Amino acid sequence: MNGCTANSQKRLNLSMLTLDHLRATLRRYADSTGHSVDLLLIGGLAMLAYGHPSRATIDVDGELRGHVRSLAEFLSRYHIPSNLGQSISGWSVVAMPPGYRDRTTILIDEPSVRISLLAPVDFIIAKLRRGTDEDLTDAAWISARFHISADQVRTAADAALAASLEDTALFLFQRTVDRFCLTLDSAAPSA
Repeated sequence: MNGCTANSQKRLNLSMLTLDHLRATLRRYADSTGHSVDLLLIGGLAMLAYGHPSRATIDVDGELRGHVRSLAEFLSRYHIPSNLGQSISGWSVVAMPPGYRDRTTILIDEPSVRISLLAPVDFIIAKLRRGTDEDLTDAAWISARFHISADQVRTAADAALAASLEDTALFLFQRTVDRFCLTLDSAAPSA
């Protein structure tokens, strides 16, 4: 079996992850290590938390205050892939809008386990920073679900760009934002 086939087979053997399963696993982690968890979810689990009826995922994506390596290794032992970092703003040349952490909503607040979600417009910016087809689909669903306008997206994108170091990659992000906002504008009911 070649490497690609082996990796595909591994992915097929992984279970879909739910918020309840994640909560229980994080509780086991906190109990066994004594480390509290403060996790800002992004990705598929965040989509489920925002109310998406059918978004599936096998992994945990998020910003973690604390012991990234320790939690990633723990999750791996339970066959849960993860993409964790201490600052999601650093995951791209394009910064997150300043103050994104202050605008989060707490989803789960239990002893030693806290899980938060980005404000919907900040989540959209996180998705547009990456810009894959799945990210754009997620961003469109969030904008419809939470009635986020193109103007709100443009304002948040401008803040993200202002907080970013100059780089030609910013032009690609700006084009992605412009195209996304055109789609939002064309879908918006006319006054």
